[in-house]
Amino acid sequence: MDNFIAGLPKLELHLHIEGSLEPELMCMLAARNGVALPWSDVGSVRAAYDFDCLQSFLDLYYLGASVLITEQDFFDLTWAYLKRCAADKVVHVEIFFDPQTHTARGIPFATVLGGIERALQAGERELGISWRLIMSFLRHLSEEAAFATLDDAMPFLARIHGIGLDSGEKGNPPAKFARVFARCRELGLPVVAHAGEEGPAEYIWQAIHELQVRRIDHGVRCVDDPDLLRYLADTRLPLTVCPLSNTRLRVFERMAHHNVLTLLEQGLCVTINSDDPAYFGGYMAANFHALAHDLGASMNQLCRLSLNAVEASWLSLADKARLTREIRSYAACYGVALY
Repeated sequence: MDNFIAGLPKLELHLHIEGSLEPELMCMLAARNGVALPWSDVGSVRAAYDFDCLQSFLDLYYLGASVLITEQDFFDLTWAYLKRCAADKVVHVEIFFDPQTHTARGIPFATVLGGIERALQAGERELGISWRLIMSFLRHLSEEAAFATLDDAMPFLARIHGIGLDSGEKGNPPAKFARVFARCRELGLPVVAHAGEEGPAEYIWQAIHELQVRRIDHGVRCVDDPDLLRYLADTRLPLTVCPLSNTRLRVFERMAHHNVLTLLEQGLCVTINSDDPAYFGGYMAANFHALAHDLGASMNQLCRLSLNAVEASWLSLADKARLTREIRSYAACYGVALY
């Protein structure tokens, strides 16, 4: 199974680029930029990655982001992630970036976008990894702040492929951002939103009806509402599920309790992703390994999860057809029948 997972083509649709900041790179950038961190060395940083809920993780996440200052910093961050993708046989990524995390510190929007985009372009050229870039609003801030960020982004919209909504769900329902998401849709930008991770199934309905999302990020609380489960199965509205993240943040106490394979077998378009892998202990291959080793996922199920990611992606129809053929051909080499 390990060799099978290593070679299986994968697509990642739920990755926060700031959440791929490994302790070694954090310390290197802090030294390069003269940023004082509350930890003395890499080991101390890694020990600090011992959080017990989404909010304690976010506190650490935003502190770590303080070392990202120059365009080269954002390039180095993104390039390090893409090299991990190449090692994990990830062939396409659709990643989030949080401009508000940086512009609030005085970092220009163009600096953030320029470094990330330059690395993504290099990754496509040198590593063969195609990409889309999603700008996320921070839901713990106001809708007015989101509108201000959208104004900042206006000169760059041709370089941004979609809009997302992330950060802490509690007390920040999707409906809070209905007006700014309507404006984004008017501008022709597809939208997605985090919902149903720590928030209730009702937040998923809000993301569907109030925000008119193309995908739900996380969405595992859909099991609490039978009508929602039927809707998701009937419409194939994708869920970008993050198994290791969910267990690390105690959405599920153990991987053996995760519901992703149950959702798959109920006909939902669930996909596998790493979320914030530097903090949650695993990139894409590690998430697939966890499903195989802790949930008993079969080769057939792992292939279907990759095929779901092709379906859920924003690739062209031609590229979707090409990757579908590639995954099916790979499965056939292992005698895996896909229908």
